[in-house]
Amino acid sequence: MNEEIIRDQINSLIRSEIQDVINDYVDSQEETKKSGLGFVSNSEDELKVNISNKEIDKIIKEYKKIKKREKSNLSQVKKLGLVDKNGRPLS
Repeated sequence: MNEEIIRDQINSLIRSEIQDVINDYVDSQEETKKSGLGFVSNSEDELKVNISNKEIDKIIKEYKKIKKREKSNLSQVKKLGLVDKNGRPLS
């Protein structure tokens, strides 16, 4: 895969996870307001998220290592589920 495509996919995954957390938070705040519990909150709060390119580069590097291991011959043998002469799985 092209590194730029991988970078875009990672960014979208991170953003979707952040959006899920925000949605859960908003839902919990709405439930708190309905039940009459809680404190007065400032509705002008703003969430800003910065995603470090260094962190994304680390994720891409780890992804490439995993993919390289999956393509190795030893990995292919493990997928076949072969056993040695004593019936133990090959490692």
